[in-house]
Amino acid sequence: MAENNTGVQNTGNTKNVNVYENYNYVSTKESVAYLLNDVSNTFNINSFQERYIWDVVKIDFTISAIVNIFTSAWDIFNDIILATVVDGTRTRLGKFRPYLLGLQIPLTLLGALYWMLPIFFPNTSATFVPKLIFYFAFSIINETASTAISLAKGGYHSTITPNPNERVRLITMVELLSGYLGEDLPRYIFGALYDLIVNKVINWKLSSAFMTFGIGTSLISSVMTLYFFLVSKERVPQSIEKPNIKEGLHAIVTNYPVLLMCLSDFLGGFSVGTSETNYFIDVFGSYSLITLANAPSSFNGSISYAFVGPLRRRFSSKAIWVGSDIYGDILNMGYFLFGIINRNYTKMIPMVIAVGVREFMGKWTFGVNKVINADLWNEAMDYCEWKNGYRMEATTSVAKSLVLKIQGSLMNSVRSLILKKIGYVQGLEIGTQDNRTKFWLFALCSAVPVVTGALGIIPKFLWPLTKEKRNQMYKDLAERRETLVSAAAGESAE
Repeated sequence: MAENNTGVQNTGNTKNVNVYENYNYVSTKESVAYLLNDVSNTFNINSFQERYIWDVVKIDFTISAIVNIFTSAWDIFNDIILATVVDGTRTRLGKFRPYLLGLQIPLTLLGALYWMLPIFFPNTSATFVPKLIFYFAFSIINETASTAISLAKGGYHSTITPNPNERVRLITMVELLSGYLGEDLPRYIFGALYDLIVNKVINWKLSSAFMTFGIGTSLISSVMTLYFFLVSKERVPQSIEKPNIKEGLHAIVTNYPVLLMCLSDFLGGFSVGTSETNYFIDVFGSYSLITLANAPSSFNGSISYAFVGPLRRRFSSKAIWVGSDIYGDILNMGYFLFGIINRNYTKMIPMVIAVGVREFMGKWTFGVNKVINADLWNEAMDYCEWKNGYRMEATTSVAKSLVLKIQGSLMNSVRSLILKKIGYVQGLEIGTQDNRTKFWLFALCSAVPVVTGALGIIPKFLWPLTKEKRNQMYKDLAERRETLVSAAAGESAE
């Protein structure tokens, strides 16, 4: 079978086309680029951003909460505008690639400024006004640029192949192999370095370490991402006519899978918590203990990807989605109960063992969760095209995130205020927070998020795409896409 310039196969007979079983589109070179792009997504030290703001930049918790509210309000406004622009784009480069290619380098340079804040404002208080103004302005500009590229990137991933089975294979491949290519290496190295610095084993300024690793990883990940944008293609054709705003809203309302995902995320978004990183640093004075505890589970995490195919053949996406949610909650609650027995949460060795056991058990579903959660969104985008005859990736993505961003802004502010409420004091020597604060840091990374986000599982039981309905959807889409390509080719010839 031949592939035309849009990536849709020319068969001459569409009645028996089964695009998701009979044809692969993505070349080996493109697959490698796809893998490098996935590595770039986590090739950073972003998991230490809270420590960076708390311990190095020092932004007051209350002011941080206020900044979150304002930046989120702006984010909502620019989301709507940018989504409309992206969904209306039709160029020879495609719908999404102009934004991805044009914004990647400026966004990388902008991100470098974030890690240079200690140079601009050295040894300033948490309420130093010029620093707060700069932080606020940076947050607004960065949010705008990040929104544009994230909208384009999200839609782009759903269009590089019209074959959903190939898409699942790509997701499985990158999630399985990216760890071996060092996607988490900066986090592990910086975690060990952070421990050595804060425990005064080596004499290096924490601000210099953050700047070196922050900027360095940003540049490396940007190169990998840009390479993917350059060598890959958009292969799912867009409708010739640009959908208007009314049609975009109609697509959202009638996209039942997206509505369910939005509702699940919204209900789960009331989850309140903080990262386990903060608990281990502030109670035991070490991030590397988490790395040590996770080490035994790395092997079965890789093995878990072998379960994706058999589970998808035997169970529906809904069953896997729901089951993995319940399983994870049970493990986290068990971890919490162990911690409060005899105040184990204050004892380093028992808690390292407890984290290791929880992660070892949890990693058996790691691969399945990674693949299923990514593919459900792509499936929802295809459902929109099947239902309405056009795709609205950017607008749908904004609709999905709009309420969540309002909620997220509120919850981020709540988290900042909760940290203040539990007595967390910024700038204290590591390990010297009081006992009450240590308990709540533990609870906020174990039981509290499970309880406060428990309602998020309910919409998952209502997922509408059965195996039969899903199969019919992709057969219908194969026929429509070939007709669309033929029409576009006819217009070009004229």
